[in-house]
Amino acid sequence: MDKWLWQARFFKSRSLATKLVADGQVRVNGQRVSKPATPVGAGDVLTFAQGARVRVIAVVALAIRRGPAPEAQALYEDLTPPPEPGMPEPTRIGPRPTKRDRRAIDALQAEDDPDG
Repeated sequence: MDKWLWQARFFKSRSLATKLVADGQVRVNGQRVSKPATPVGAGDVLTFAQGARVRVIAVVALAIRRGPAPEAQALYEDLTPPPEPGMPEPTRIGPRPTKRDRRAIDALQAEDDPDG
């Protein structure tokens, strides 16, 4: 499964796909899967989170290699419902935080964490 997700270009690296599957964040035909080596075939429906959206994908074919984007798009059919008209896409407010800003944010979150 992780190899197919990588070949279909849903993830930049195979290790990212493996981590998502191993964390149990992928469903095959409605059943949660936690083994990256789970086989998938034509007709299977995969559900997983990618960024801020949930993708629903029907497997159409299997790949031999990770090819160009048009070849990868032929491997699946996107069943993801379109976003609701009233719901805006999440956007970043302001510039990307610097490393110093990130450390300050982490420090504030650590203070608020009752377990830490």
